[in-house]
Amino acid sequence: MYSVLKRVPLIFAALLIAGCSGGDNYFAGGTGESRGETERLLELLRGESDGSEARFILIQQIANNLMAGGFPERLNVFLTTYIEKNFSDPFNAYYLFIVAQNYKNEKAYPLAAYYYERILRNHPDIMIHGQSVHLLCLKELVHIIDRPEYRIGYYKELLARFAGQIDEGSAWFYMGKTYEALGEWEQAIQAYTSFLKFPDTAIAGYSDVQRQVMKLLAFHNSDKHWTSDNLDSLVARIKTAINEKDAKSLTYFRAGVNFFAMSWDQEESDVNTQSMFDLSAFLRGSRVSYARDLDSESNAQEAYLETWGWSYRVPTWYLYFRKIHYPGDPEINGRWEWAGIYFGEKI
Repeated sequence: MYSVLKRVPLIFAALLIAGCSGGDNYFAGGTGESRGETERLLELLRGESDGSEARFILIQQIANNLMAGGFPERLNVFLTTYIEKNFSDPFNAYYLFIVAQNYKNEKAYPLAAYYYERILRNHPDIMIHGQSVHLLCLKELVHIIDRPEYRIGYYKELLARFAGQIDEGSAWFYMGKTYEALGEWEQAIQAYTSFLKFPDTAIAGYSDVQRQVMKLLAFHNSDKHWTSDNLDSLVARIKTAINEKDAKSLTYFRAGVNFFAMSWDQEESDVNTQSMFDLSAFLRGSRVSYARDLDSESNAQEAYLETWGWSYRVPTWYLYFRKIHYPGDPEINGRWEWAGIYFGEKI
């Protein structure tokens, strides 16, 4: 379903031919003592039975020599040639993983992905140094594969096969991001919901990620009645409500979820930001006014309206509006909401 095997060029056939045509001399590489040692190891290898532990040790030693000598290409050809001739060797998954890692280190990601995928589809899993080779392959694939439809499959396999051995919260989060990239919003929401079951998960590059996901889910599950087609009509309604001291309408038009009220030097993630409070208490007995035009720092994505006269302690409030980014629903995406209040003069 998400195979990348067919995307690899015919370079492998050429490499195999090159390696086979040169015989063991090609694989020995190097000069002097190092070359002699590798030749002796190759000779010993020919005498070992397929799949034996001794053969595994010999191949590891040959691989170490080739890498230390600076011959990763010859090592790749050596291992892939060996596997073609010894397809039933139980250690083949490990040998192919070495090849895949070599290509990844060279930033030849399509070739690396080919071999990671080949291991998963054609070779049974084995444990090397206490680690599952299939698990290592999947961890690499989710990072080097660009196409989200492929990454989804790898995340699913990670969670299905190795849930207890991975950071499950991180896997669910990135699965959600990948579903978003595919435009599959409902699946993204399900993944984010699963992510919240792991409250200690930290995601690099995302501050306060749990709160951000909770805000997204709260908005998704709301009726979104407060959103407006455009900014001008929303601001006009709020100005009218202020003129009429209509606290009920103001309450109706402010965001039903994720609304904030804070000073300019606070962070929206601050637990002390007031999300909901009684606007009528501030309208009653006050003479609230507002600027004729939006603040000069307003733009196509967010806007500010200066208002004053709310209270003797903090008379100036800036009403904050933002354009909604919600690709899960084209009818809501791009609408506007009154999202919060900044108390005091702008800093």
